[in-house]
Amino acid sequence: MRGVFLSTNYSYCGKISDWSAGRLACKRRASGVKVYIFTPYKFNALFRADALITEFIKSMKTSKLLFLLLLLFSFSNASAQREKPPTQAELNEITARGKMLYEYDVAAWHSTDAVMALSPPEGSIERYIARKTDKGWIVAYGKFNEKKDKFLIVYEAMQGAKSEEFKVQKLEKPREDAGFFLKAAKAHESAMNDFIKTNPPRRPYNFAVLPTDADEFFVYALPGQTKTGVFPLGGDIRYKISKEGAKILEKRQMHRSIIEFSVPPNAGKLETGYHTAILDDVPEDSDVFHVLTRTPKVPELIITNKFVYQIAPDGTIKYLTTREAFMKTGKQ
Repeated sequence: MRGVFLSTNYSYCGKISDWSAGRLACKRRASGVKVYIFTPYKFNALFRADALITEFIKSMKTSKLLFLLLLLFSFSNASAQREKPPTQAELNEITARGKMLYEYDVAAWHSTDAVMALSPPEGSIERYIARKTDKGWIVAYGKFNEKKDKFLIVYEAMQGAKSEEFKVQKLEKPREDAGFFLKAAKAHESAMNDFIKTNPPRRPYNFAVLPTDADEFFVYALPGQTKTGVFPLGGDIRYKISKEGAKILEKRQMHRSIIEFSVPPNAGKLETGYHTAILDDVPEDSDVFHVLTRTPKVPELIITNKFVYQIAPDGTIKYLTTREAFMKTGKQ
């Protein structure tokens, strides 16, 4: 199995790129985005033949089951302690954020294709911000003015009838925005600067900015897909940023190490995926995003320190049982 590691002096990928095969790494030079140099590197995939999981699945009477057993490692001994599993309402909130994250990613991907087809001049775009409206997603491409009190929108991409359809308008005179897009761009910058400073990335990363119900922002740092058919999960952070976009209120490490999900050749029919998580006893927003993004579309079992969950292919999260009961199942 072969992996791709990144060597660059600035490992940030905002999809301002020339996509040659789906969502791959940045290859086009633009302001704030450098050319990435890929180095093939052999590594051994971490497969865990866990008898406990096998017996659990047998007890569910699932036939033709093939797992990709994935373990998310952490070097931290501190994990959130929860005495009770989350309510279904709490799980639904995680699902909703994960779905929004997926929609943001789709909008960024396809709108970038449409913008780059217009060959924007170098330096005209520093970042993009996507926003969901009643009419679909709008993605604004531009940069700050010198005082950083305005976000100058140079290209505006509007979603069409289909999620992958975007119509781009080039603004001959950049539109000055001092509202949502300015604040979201500042939140994007605050999170990105902290991420690069505290977690020097060795691979492309994508950043997504989503508003909260309190008019603050969640900014996600997610590892970018670098190879067709291989879907990364882990090494991700969720920031909560203040209303004006300047202050980091919370920094949540969702997972630490990165695992690469792929289906080995001649593996047969894949029925479900599986990974363990130890930083918290609830699924993460990025777990939902991962399930919605990857192919084939199969459920994911998540085993935490105390609880067991399943994420359906549509992103719905279901609490299954305690880890203790899960282990007893394996001993039967």
